[in-house]
Amino acid sequence: MNKLTIALASAASLAIAACAEAPAENDGYDDTAAAADQMANAEAETGTIVEVAQGDETFSTLVSAVTSAELGETLSGDGPFTVFAPTNDAFAKIPEATLTELTTNDTETLGNILTYHVVEGNVDAATLTQAITDAGEEGYTITTVNGGTLTATVVDGNVVLTDAAGGTSTVTATDVAASNGVIHVIDTVLMPQ
Repeated sequence: MNKLTIALASAASLAIAACAEAPAENDGYDDTAAAADQMANAEAETGTIVEVAQGDETFSTLVSAVTSAELGETLSGDGPFTVFAPTNDAFAKIPEATLTELTTNDTETLGNILTYHVVEGNVDAATLTQAITDAGEEGYTITTVNGGTLTATVVDGNVVLTDAAGGTSTVTATDVAASNGVIHVIDTVLMPQ
């Protein structure tokens, strides 16, 4: 349960960071606009974070990964959680053999990666953006449920999350409501140490 809480907190932190300003034009991430539309539609029927993701084909890889890591029950819990949710295109950036290994044989590492995308609490885009502004040029540090940290900054008007490995992910859609928190859509899977 602790890993799930960490995963949710990590995802939430990522989501918050993505909320700085309206995303820039998106070249190469065809599923981002679809995710935003589907998320907006999901808000009307607000289910849990897992149910909202299950209702959006753009997150089918994320849903499969959550299932493989046995985090579905945790992410369906009371929360609230903020989840920085990678799209299928984000997962496609990971080599297929690596993703297969994580989802079939190394589910402990997969769980650690997923909980790195979750943050405790319901952090909407406005709150995240204000925290980034208040933090200044060095960026806002977000602690995820897995105990790791992300750094949220605004780059060219977009919220960008920097992970422990130095990789970056841009928030492409924000404030997708769920009954137990909020989802922010990101374009790259974040990696803990």
